[in-house]
Amino acid sequence: MSQVSDRRRWLVVGLVFVAIVLNYVDRQILALLKPTLQAEFHWSDRDYSHMASAFQFAAAIAFLGTGWFIDKVGLRPGFALGVGVWSLAGMAHAFVSSVGGFVGVRAVLGVAESIGTPAAVKTAATYFEPRERSIALGLGGIAPNVGAILTPLLIPLMALMMGWKATFLIAGGLGLVWVVVWLAVRLPEQPQSDAEAPTMAWSALLTDRRQWAIILGKALTDQVWWFLLFFLPDLFHRVFGLDQSALGLPVALVYAMAAVGGITAGFLPAALMGRGWSVNAARKVTMLIYAVMVLPVPLLIHAQSPWLAAFIVGVALFAHQGFSTSLFGLTTDVFPARVVGSAIGIGAFAGNLSGMAMIEFTGWSLDAGHGYLPMLLICAVTYLAALGVIHLLLPRFTAIGGDQDGASPVLAH
Repeated sequence: MSQVSDRRRWLVVGLVFVAIVLNYVDRQILALLKPTLQAEFHWSDRDYSHMASAFQFAAAIAFLGTGWFIDKVGLRPGFALGVGVWSLAGMAHAFVSSVGGFVGVRAVLGVAESIGTPAAVKTAATYFEPRERSIALGLGGIAPNVGAILTPLLIPLMALMMGWKATFLIAGGLGLVWVVVWLAVRLPEQPQSDAEAPTMAWSALLTDRRQWAIILGKALTDQVWWFLLFFLPDLFHRVFGLDQSALGLPVALVYAMAAVGGITAGFLPAALMGRGWSVNAARKVTMLIYAVMVLPVPLLIHAQSPWLAAFIVGVALFAHQGFSTSLFGLTTDVFPARVVGSAIGIGAFAGNLSGMAMIEFTGWSLDAGHGYLPMLLICAVTYLAALGVIHLLLPRFTAIGGDQDGASPVLAH
């Protein structure tokens, strides 16, 4: 894909960045307010798991349509609708009190927030060449972590000062402000070659091993992110006795380290390609480095302080974000921009389903007295498994639009 020589594309990246930050603020609030809401409404751990699973299941089902939707209607109207709906759903948390009510609003939140990932990846695929695309994806990969950093620093304080209901209302209201700005900005023109590219039928995608590499890679690794996103505050509360006011800094440290991982995944493959490495080698070596870094994560159970535990989890999420950003980059390498939203949406569907399974398994493990160790052992090995599957399905690939040597796209044997 030819580069769009328009500085506005970086403005678009900035707006997408802000949207994904808000996305993660809205979804993480419940995890941070869990001790307060659990005490007020007398939830069990299984009740909370069901709320988190409702979000995961709804988002998973929605991913089957939102990727296609963003490909069909385009970034401007599709993303605006998604952010508007998820902001209203976030605000609706302030008006429910029962487990069923929270399950319902979490489900709507999950459906709407599913637009974020395919929209962000499609932005990079549409407006950037493969080498520069890695940098755009790396910058975009920081956004979830910025949201995850800001949320534990700000949300507990806001809840203590203004109450949990006002906290949901303010966070959701920021999303509505974003929609107004997004609709007021003129987006760059889409490259003509991409605008005229044919779409791929789902039947074709689901029989394509490139798609299955994304499906299985997302299914094996996304479960780790969702498990830690929804249970990390509780882990620090349960294992180290931290109350809501003390949770913010250790959790923020974890996600600050994760943000750096997203940055490195943008620049490391680009640097390797600049040295003459193939896209195939640059992506896979980068992913191998991250997969090895996750292996020590079960050791946090034996940490003597919450800060050491935060460092161990931070390294794991550093690696997760690096691996995940690399997987997005691989998707944009092997699929044309016209269908990348659908390809990512199908992969995210699988990732959300695996995340839901992990969340339900965590609720069972905690209620059964097994603690967090079983989930941490799964986290340790799943990235190496994912890379192995990806390599089996795509033993050697070149990027759409050509590798450094000008090769044709897709697979070589």
